[in-house]
Formats: sequence, structure tokens, C-alpha cells
Amino acid sequence: MSIEEHSRKPDYPINPIILNRWSPRAMTGEALSDSELFPLFEAARWAPSSYNNQPWRFLYVRRDTPHWDTLFGLLVDFNKEWCAKAAVLGLIFSRLTFEKNDKPCVTHALDTGAAWENFSLEGMSRGLVVHGMQGFDYQKAKLLIPDGHEVHAMFAVGKKAKKETLSSELQKREFPSSRNKISTFVFEGKVPQSWVYTTQASHKFNG
Repeated sequence: MSIEEHSRKPDYPINPIILNRWSPRAMTGEALSDSELFPLFEAARWAPSSYNNQPWRFLYVRRDTPHWDTLFGLLVDFNKEWCAKAAVLGLIFSRLTFEKNDKPCVTHALDTGAAWENFSLEGMSRGLVVHGMQGFDYQKAKLLIPDGHEVHAMFAVGKKAKKETLSSELQKREFPSSRNKISTFVFEGKVPQSWVYTTQASHKFNG
């Protein structure tokens, strides 16, 4: 099926940049210059955070550099297959405490997620592939960051390629996925006792 056949249709009007953000895998392997990459980090910089603490941290490596295997080696084999053509790999982590007083920052993960969303939206708006993932060795990743920080996810960034450059299996996944209805995660007044977590196969492909 084509991407058009998987086009997203919101129940309420929203900004197209949000609706059309998704997580492709097909990349060319071309390098990204600082002027192409760093606007994404600039977007992350302006995310909201509790007391403006800005707990997010990004460790990144470029393809064809001595640092590449530091992060590429953390990936599971499935992700290595398509990430081999990424221009940049990154590790997202966050500080667990406020810098001003070293007290626990309970919103560090939420704040870091906001920074990641900014990063992703900026990249997609520039026509880049931006794909977050959890398929990597978290324990080994922890060895790369200071104490007092938590690992959240990895990501790949690259220039967009045709889906035909992917394996036949990955081509089947190369389309925007759907989302649950608002009624499944928004509740007025109280959470219903009948509410349960559900998993739908159609939501397992691309973010």
C-alpha cells in the first residue's frame, strides 16, 4: 500500500506538522552538515520544562566516524539493518535532579519527551527522517552517561530515501501508523473502572 492509502484523518482539526509526523526508516546514508542537523537540537532547546530545569541530554554520533560504533553497537539486529544508512545516531537521557539544588525532578522524563518531540517535528518539517527507538541495550547505554541520569531512548536521523531501498519486510512497515481514539485515553472527572490497556497490531509499526 502507498503512504496515501495510509493517510491520517484527525477527528478535530490540528496543525498538519503534528498530524503528518511519522517515523520512516529508509535513509540514503548521506552525511548531514551542522547547518542541517543542529536546528533539530535548537528546537529541542526551546521545549518547556519544570522550573526551566531543561534536564534533557543528547549524545550523538555521525556515520563514518570513529564514534559511530559507540552507539551503533548498542542496537538490536533489527534496528542495525536500517540504521546502517542513518547519518546520525543519538542517545536521549536526562538528569534526575534539579541543577539548582540537586533535589529530585519528578518531571525529568516528561520534560525530555517534550524536547524529543520538538526535535522530531523540526526534523520532519525539514524533510529529514527522524526515528526514535527502544530496541537497544539499555544497560550498556547506561555506561555511557554520568551517574544521576536516566536513559530513555535512541534515535536515528538521515536524509530520506525511497522505501524500495529497504528489505521487503521493512517496506511493509514504511507508512504512517494510526492512533487510538481520544476516548481511550482522555477522561473527565475520574478514570472509569472498566478502563484497561489495549494493544493493537496496527500501532506497532511507525510512530
